Amino acid sequence: MRYVALLRGINVSPATTVAMSDLRALLEGLGHTGARTHLRSGNALFVPAEKPSETERRPERVAAEIERRITAELGLSVAVMVRTAAELRAVVEENPLEVRDPVRFGVVFLPEAPDRKVLAALDPAEYAPEEMAVGRRELYVYFPDGLRRPKLPPLLEKRSNTRATMRNWNTVTKLLALAEE
Repeated sequence: MRYVALLRGINVSPATTVAMSDLRALLEGLGHTGARTHLRSGNALFVPAEKPSETERRPERVAAEIERRITAELGLSVAVMVRTAAELRAVVEENPLEVRDPVRFGVVFLPEAPDRKVLAALDPAEYAPEEMAVGRRELYVYFPDGLRRPKLPPLLEKRSNTRATMRNWNTVTKLLALAEE
């Protein structure tokens, strides 16, 4: 079974630079095996370490462990979302929106189910022509005008107090393919 770790906000500025070799070494230092990365934007795949209990292998526990190690070893505070290959397969298969352009279509990964009250309070006119649909622990978003100055992500961050990281559809499907190899 492979896990996919999605790190938020690394390698977007000199202050957040993380070498992918350092990320792989960090994962292996936690006992994970087969660590590999995809692109330089914080995507890692690995086989989780054998733990005494299934609870310790739960993706959210593994994510918290990675976050702590990044802080301790690299001095960065980075949000990490972890999904199993099966969970990532479900993200792709349960996509409720049409993927018209995979570069302008993204998945916002959340650590837990989104707060439906916060989402219901958003007026679609505030972020039109962008579109959003809710998944289990993901939001599916379409940016017809591209990702240069999207309206929806800043609105979500302003209105909710949750950590998140987004990947475009090409990256999501490539990570799934790598996770299922």
